[in-house]
Amino acid sequence: MKIDRKALSWAFYDWANSAFATSIMAGFFPIFFKQYWCRDVDVTVSTFRLGLANSTGSFVIIILAPILGAIADQGQAKKKFLFFFTGIGILMSAGLFTAGPGAWLSAFLLYIAGLVGFSGANVFYDSLLTSVAIPEDSDRISALGFSLGYLGGGLLFAINVAMTLKPTFFGLADAASAIRLAFLSVALWWAFFSLPILLWVPEPLSSGTSHNTDLIASGFRQLISTFKEIRKLRVVFIFLCGYWFYIDGIDTIIRMAVDYGMSLGFSSSSLITALLITQFVGFPAALAFGRLGEKIGTKKAILLGIGVYILVTIWAVFMNKVTEFYLMAIVIGLVQGGVQALSRSLYSRLIPPEKSAEFFGFYNMLGKFAAVIGPLLMGFVSIITGSPRLSILTIILLFIGGGLLLSLVNEKEGIQLAREMN
Repeated sequence: MKIDRKALSWAFYDWANSAFATSIMAGFFPIFFKQYWCRDVDVTVSTFRLGLANSTGSFVIIILAPILGAIADQGQAKKKFLFFFTGIGILMSAGLFTAGPGAWLSAFLLYIAGLVGFSGANVFYDSLLTSVAIPEDSDRISALGFSLGYLGGGLLFAINVAMTLKPTFFGLADAASAIRLAFLSVALWWAFFSLPILLWVPEPLSSGTSHNTDLIASGFRQLISTFKEIRKLRVVFIFLCGYWFYIDGIDTIIRMAVDYGMSLGFSSSSLITALLITQFVGFPAALAFGRLGEKIGTKKAILLGIGVYILVTIWAVFMNKVTEFYLMAIVIGLVQGGVQALSRSLYSRLIPPEKSAEFFGFYNMLGKFAAVIGPLLMGFVSIITGSPRLSILTIILLFIGGGLLLSLVNEKEGIQLAREMN
C-alpha cells in the first residue's frame, strides 16, 4: 500500500494534537494543578477540583459530539468544525501559560475548554478517515495516525520533561517556569503540525442538502435519525457495546496507572519514565498492529490485544518492583495504540461513509463515557477490601465483556450493509 500525501497529512494531525494528551492531560497539568495552582488548599480539595474539571469537559463533549457530527455531515463542514475546535484547544493550552500561582479557577476553566477543543476536534478528525483511505487501507492508515501520535506526543513530552529536570540548562529559572513553558510549547506544536491536514486533506462531499439557515435544525433531525439507524444496524450496535466495555478498561488503566503505582510506593519520576516508555514503544507497535490486522483480520487483532490487557491486569496484582512497572509499560505500549487504531478503522468500515462524522460522533461519545465504570468498580472494591491490588482486578470484567461482544461482530455483514446504505 502506498501512502499518499492526503493520507499522510491526515495522520499527522495525531502527531499534532497528541502533544495536548501527553504533556498536558497525562503529564504536567495534574501535578501542576495540585502543587502550583492549588498549593494553598488541602490535597483532597485539589483532587476534587481536578476530577470535576475532567468530568465537566467530558460531559460537554458527551452532549455535543453526536449533535456536531450530524450537523457537520449535513452541512459539509467537517474541516471547519475540526479547526474551530482545534483553535479552541490551542488557545486554551497557551492560556495555561498565563495562569499564575494560586489561580486555580483560571486554570480549571482553561483546562475544561481545552478538553472540549481537543475532544471536539477528534470527532471530525476521525470522521475524515473514510475520505483519505479506502476500506482495504483503513487499518494501516489509522495505525499510522496513532503511531505518529505516540511519537510526536512522546517527543515533545520528553523535551518538556528535560526542561523540568534541568531548567537552568534551558535558561529557565526553575521547574515551575519550565512547566508553564511546556503549556505554551503544546499550543505552538499543535498549531504548526495541524497545517498539513488544513492544506492537503480536502473537505469530503456531503449527501446533505441543507442550507446554512436550517443547518442546526437539520443536524438535530439527523441525530434522531441516527439513533434509529444504529438500532437497525445490528453489527454497528454490537460493536459499539463491546467497544464501550473494552475501551473503558483501557482508559481506566491509562488514567489510574500512575495512581496505582504511587499506591505501591513508586516515585513520581519513575512513573513519568514509564509514561515515556509507553509513548515510544507505542510508535512502532501501532504500525505493526496495523499490518497484523491486515494479516490475521482486524477483529482477531483487537481480541489479541484485549487478551494481553487481561494478562497485564492479572500481572499488576502481584507487582512489587519498579522494574516490573517498566516492563508493564512496554507491554501496554505494544498493544494500546494498536487496539485503539484498529477499533477506529474497523468502525469506519461498518458505517455509511457519507454519514461518518455523525456516526463517529457516537463513537467519540462512547469514548468519553469510558473510564466511568472502571474507576467506580476500582473505588468500590478498594473501599470494601482496603486493597488496591484487588480493586484493579475488577477491570478484567470490562475486558472480558468487551471481548465477548466483539467476538459476536460479523465484520463482512457490517461492511456489506454499510455499502448498501451508500
